[in-house]
Parts: sequence; structure tokens; C-alpha cells
Amino acid sequence: MYRFLLTPRWLGYLALTLVAAAVMVLLGNWQLARYHERTAVNERIDAGSQGTPAPLRDRLPAPTGAAGSVGPAPAERDEWSRVTATGRYDASNVALIRGRTVDSQVGFEVVAPLVLADGTAVLVDRGWIPPAPGGAVAVPQVPALPTGDVTVVGRVRPTESGGGAVDRRDGRLEARRIVVGKLARELPYPVHGAYLLLDEQTPANDPAFSAVPIGHTNNWQNFGYIVQWWLFAGMSLFGYGWVARREARRLAGGDAPAKPLDRAAEPAPSA
Repeated sequence: MYRFLLTPRWLGYLALTLVAAAVMVLLGNWQLARYHERTAVNERIDAGSQGTPAPLRDRLPAPTGAAGSVGPAPAERDEWSRVTATGRYDASNVALIRGRTVDSQVGFEVVAPLVLADGTAVLVDRGWIPPAPGGAVAVPQVPALPTGDVTVVGRVRPTESGGGAVDRRDGRLEARRIVVGKLARELPYPVHGAYLLLDEQTPANDPAFSAVPIGHTNNWQNFGYIVQWWLFAGMSLFGYGWVARREARRLAGGDAPAKPLDRAAEPAPSA
């Protein structure tokens, strides 16, 4: 009844179905890996909200190169962890990061180097401020930095990518992304290999700044894709089996079409 499955045509159908199902299973496995990665990020974000901040050196290695160099990147497990550092802000090398959105409004994030006692620096994202009147790229009036020693508590954030060149205008740096390596090349000291997203500061941060929100990754979207791809794989195998069974029934005569009526046996139409 199912010998037709061994014909070249049906063997080709089977091979195509198995390949398609295997690809869908692999895509589901890839989404499963992404789900675990994003879940781990969310867990680090949540863990960073608890406990006492660690000293900066416990989470971020110190740079050892010359001025303008960048230290090692943080370990993945240390991203989003809270750390504390004390130093003095360098008011002559503040960076405006343009095109940043908070509460659906485009503005700027202000990044300032915090120079530590050993002469190295760590970049601190002080927060978000709206643009000046005139449009989303109108340079704002940036609140002054506190003088003297400053203690910050912030989240360890790895360098961003892309963003184009870093420009210097009116005594400030401007960039599209917080790319630590590019900003470091404009600075007269070695820079740590990540930046800090400010949580707290002593003395207190200027109230003109809005905190940059920390959003969790959408890991449930990946979970939905897992179900989708694995379901498609199962449906493709089921579809092959269903079509094969229908063909077997047809060949066995189970679904043979009804024979046409013998027109000679049809009753004559009434007058």
C-alpha cells in the first residue's frame, strides 16, 4: 500500500521535508540560545539593583596603557553590576551623546570623565537632558559639573558600537554613540574599558538630568519564535504523512471518484 513512498518522486518529497524540518528545528534552537542570553541579561539587571555596590576595581580592570588608551572590557557576568568610584570630573572633556530618546523625546546624554586618584579615568553617563529650543539637535545648556572629589555609584555598561566620528565643538565632544575607544582617543589619560550609567552621586547630581531608564530585554519574544519554528517543523512532518496517507488511499481505491451514470439508464424526460 505504501510502496509508492520508495519511488524517486516520493523519496525527493521526503528529503525536502526532512531538510525543511531540520532547518526549522535549528532556527528554534538558535532562538532558544538567544532566549537564554537575554534571560541572563535580565537576571544581571535585577541582581545589580540589590546589595552593596562593589569597588570599581572589583568589576572593571584598570587600564595600563598610555594616554588615550582603553583598558580591558568587563567580563560578561559583570555587566550591569553596580560599582562605586571616587574622583574628580574633568569639565574640559565633557561629551554630548546626541539622538538619545527618553519618554519618546529626543535629546542628549551627557558623559563626563571621572579622573581617579591613580590618573586613570572612567566615563560616567550623568543622565539625559532635553535639547535647547529649536529642534532635537539644538545643543542644550549643560549643568555644571561639581568640583572637588565626587563619589559615584553606577552600572557597568560595555562600550557601544558604531556611531561615526567624535567631534569637538565649543570645548565639548559630540558623538552619536558611547564608544569608549573613540572617546578615549580625545582624552589625555588612559580610560577604563566600559562606562558607568549613573545611579547615585555625592554631591547629588543636578536635577536637570533625567535618569536613563534601564529596560529589560524582551526574552519572551524569542520564546515565541522557539514555539513557532518547532511547531512549523512538526507541521511539515505531519503534512508529509497526511499527503502520503491520502495518496495511499487513492491508490487503494478508497477515494476513487464515482463512476459517471449510464445515460442509457437515465429516465426519459417527461413531456
